[in-house]
Amino acid sequence: MDGEPFFVTGVNNHYLTYGSKDEVTRVLDDAVAMRANVVRTFLQPVIGSLDGRVATIWDWQLEGEASNLAVKGTYLLYWDPSQNSMAINDGANGMQKVDFLIAEAGKRHLRLIITVLDFWAFTGGAQQMRAWYGSRDEATFFFSDPRTKRDYRTWVRHVVQRVNPLTGLAYRDDPTIMAWELINEGNAKPEALRLAWTAEMSAYFKSLDSNHLVSSGNANIFDPKLADLTIPSIDFGTWHGYPVYYNLTIQQFNDMIPEFCQLGARAKKPVLLEEFGHARSNKNAAEAYAMWLDTLTRDRNCAGWMVWRLVSRQDSGRYPVDEHDQFDIHNDGGALWNILKAAAARATQTRDTSPAPESGQQLP
Repeated sequence: MDGEPFFVTGVNNHYLTYGSKDEVTRVLDDAVAMRANVVRTFLQPVIGSLDGRVATIWDWQLEGEASNLAVKGTYLLYWDPSQNSMAINDGANGMQKVDFLIAEAGKRHLRLIITVLDFWAFTGGAQQMRAWYGSRDEATFFFSDPRTKRDYRTWVRHVVQRVNPLTGLAYRDDPTIMAWELINEGNAKPEALRLAWTAEMSAYFKSLDSNHLVSSGNANIFDPKLADLTIPSIDFGTWHGYPVYYNLTIQQFNDMIPEFCQLGARAKKPVLLEEFGHARSNKNAAEAYAMWLDTLTRDRNCAGWMVWRLVSRQDSGRYPVDEHDQFDIHNDGGALWNILKAAAARATQTRDTSPAPESGQQLP
């Protein structure tokens, strides 16, 4: 950025496009307090039709807190029976929430990675879009059917060309946005379909917006690792790491970090560990985060890290309960918070003073 290498020290948050204004600004303020420089989020929710004739496949009316998927009437995409087609909500409970997020992030000098759709059905995502057409095929239909591919391109075009009334900038011209991601963990099957869809849609993004980086948003953890790095219109690689889900020790996971970063060096593209987490209840949680962050910072082939996930106080005044995954990070002065804050502060100094890569390796 500005002619200098940019090492990402970032956070994920899943409710920034449907939380209240106070909930959004608390997350952004906590990101600044952690010394993060990038925030990643998803464009959501996606519903059926407002009249119920086309079902919403997830609990859109859920009561509770934003962190636990209570969207309180927010929706970005929906099915319009009168037009028999997808429609986009540009209202106060729709895209205006995205406008607010971008404007507030810019005020805090934070960059955004915006993933334009989620694969998973937690708030609709690609699963809701294939359900509009009566499909139950979770892995193939969305990526192959001409109608969902048309809907996706329409959505991308609308987002990229939207002018934010709070900044006066079209999204495609806004430097607060660091990168677009096609879809979060788009687990298309077979793999050849995923790569073909990724190539097609990333090229479409580039045809509309030459200012921003584009990545797949894929977890890319399984062989072939980082296969989408070979696609010319993909600018950087992503991978998601949760050792407990892969039956890995924290040391085994640590050993994977240079492997992924080296794959990026060979492809002459940055690689970002953009999601990772380890349950707080593990006795070695603090040790794990400290080890991984140190490895990522010291390896000059690594482009950075983004923890899953920073969650701030809800409008209730409480941090949400996180008893399932136990990945939530809070600005609470605890051990994990202090490790992440220290790692973010240390990253710039370490990257500026560490040795250059070995001959033949490429800086991100």
